[in-house]
Parts: sequence; C-alpha cells; structure tokens
Amino acid sequence: MTNTVTAKKRPKMTNAGIAAAIGVSTVLSGCATVKLEAPDKPIEINLNINITQELRVKLDKDIESLVTDNPDLF
Repeated sequence: MTNTVTAKKRPKMTNAGIAAAIGVSTVLSGCATVKLEAPDKPIEINLNINITQELRVKLDKDIESLVTDNPDLF
C-alpha cells in the first residue's frame, strides 16, 4: 500500500491583488504618526530633603555640653 500526499496549491496573486495590498498598506501607514515635542513648561524636580536628623544631632551635642558644663541646671 502506498501513501500518497496531495499538496494544496496556493492561489497565485494577481496584479490586482498586489495593487490592492500595496494600496491598503499605503493607506494604513499614514494612520499612525509619532510626534516628539519639547514640553511647554520646564521639568521641575522637587528636592525636599529632610535635615531634621542632622539638627537633632547638633542640638543633642549642644545640650550635652551645656549639661556637662552646668550640672546645676537640672
């Protein structure tokens, strides 16, 4: 018993089909546009830095030196 395989033939694209494909791709390629523009307002970077820890250390050292210099305060 022999096994025969039949191959499906693809239809050939005609000149009208090629022209239609080119026309559709040309129309669709004009739909998507990308615009790169600079913003109207400048970019604002907010740098709120919390410096309370440094102030606390300085105040703690000042208070410590004040207490050691004047032990009668408390």
